[in-house]
Amino acid sequence: MELTETISKTSQFLQDLPHSFALICFSLNIKHIAQSQEVHLRFFFNCKYVLSLLLQLKQDGTDFDHLIKWGEQYPLAFPLWFGPFVSFLNIHHPDYAKTLLTSTEPKDDFAFDFLSPWIGEGLLVSNGQKWSRHRRLLTPGFHYNVLKPYTKLISDSAKTMLDKWEGYAQTSESFELFEHVSLMTLDSIMKCAFSCNSDCQHEGLVSASAIAMCLILLSYLSFIEEVIKKRKEALKEMNGLDQIQSKRNLDFLDILLCARKQQGLSDEDIRAEVDTFMFEGHDTTASGISFILYCLACNPEHQQMCRDEIIHALEGKDTIEWEDLSKIPYTTMCIKESLRLYPPVPGILRKTTKPITFFDGRTVPAGCWCICV
Repeated sequence: MELTETISKTSQFLQDLPHSFALICFSLNIKHIAQSQEVHLRFFFNCKYVLSLLLQLKQDGTDFDHLIKWGEQYPLAFPLWFGPFVSFLNIHHPDYAKTLLTSTEPKDDFAFDFLSPWIGEGLLVSNGQKWSRHRRLLTPGFHYNVLKPYTKLISDSAKTMLDKWEGYAQTSESFELFEHVSLMTLDSIMKCAFSCNSDCQHEGLVSASAIAMCLILLSYLSFIEEVIKKRKEALKEMNGLDQIQSKRNLDFLDILLCARKQQGLSDEDIRAEVDTFMFEGHDTTASGISFILYCLACNPEHQQMCRDEIIHALEGKDTIEWEDLSKIPYTTMCIKESLRLYPPVPGILRKTTKPITFFDGRTVPAGCWCICV
């Protein structure tokens, strides 16, 4: 009887041995990965924490509300784990954010790697010396003398959009505001950055589908190839930005192509910056404007105050000019408050290359993803 029990136990042990060996190897592999990536596994083994987090994130549209609740519960920062190895330190205290953003830590490679194949390594994606060099070369494009003529171009694009809205105002038909605003900002960036009258507000298909908007943008990215080619030919006979400016208003493409001639920017660099400004110059602006209109609609008393201020600043004109922008301080404050509440880019990501110590003595190790929200 005892022999039978011994044989039975031995047989069971031999059957379980491969599973036990696999479990040991898995545990050792986890330890190796954790040590190589400097990842703490205390949350991985805290089943109560993991299960409670899974129960809270229901993917029903309310998940971001939890971030606000956790921000109130942890007033400096809190980690958000995606599985046992990937964690983001969510920073929302201004002193914590200042410590991170005034450091030389690079942009993270977790999110921006998704954008690189699409828009190249322009200012949004690039790091280090390349970013500094390109930022220095593009600085002239943001001088007041370059920006002033854009006011009329943007006003013309806005008028086109408002004329379309007049048609909706005569009916009870509702429409998706964001897509109209997105086409308007696309029209504006084409005019201001590339001196190109695209007429996309009339030709563009306004659809509830985000895919349709992406197709419109991609078609214009392809169209820009021809614009760059023609501009290169036109600038061959001109020497420097001063000569160009004596004949017409400068645009972003002029500055890029002159930088290519004088500072050695490659065609790939130029295309990356063009694609970056096409993407950033219209999409984030459209998001910001849409939320501004939303906030004003939710607060009609403030909307009326902004309306009265703008009418007074225009003094009977139907188009706002550069000099009028300083006459609408209350409207400017409402715009900034909306951007604070609903920022088009709600987070700034960094990846630490060395330990960073915050004002309260706490330290985040190297190799961590941090996001200022």
